[in-house]
Amino acid sequence: MVQIQLHDTVALVEDTKTQRFMTEQEIILRRGQVGTVVEKYKDGEAFEVEFSDDKGQTYALLTVKSEKLMPLFYNLSVVG
Repeated sequence: MVQIQLHDTVALVEDTKTQRFMTEQEIILRRGQVGTVVEKYKDGEAFEVEFSDDKGQTYALLTVKSEKLMPLFYNLSVVG
């Protein structure tokens, strides 16, 4: 299993209700929503994930359990 690390790009594996950053307006982040890991808790049991728009503005910042995240990859890993 791939370990999620600080600064990794991740996606949510299920819809998640949260609040919009700074306004506390209720929003739903959809399955597949992409974010960046900005903090690691309890040896990787949970992560603080920042979700930003295409201009770099943060719209959500929340703690997510590791099983609710999927790491994303940009490069091909060749095995064996």
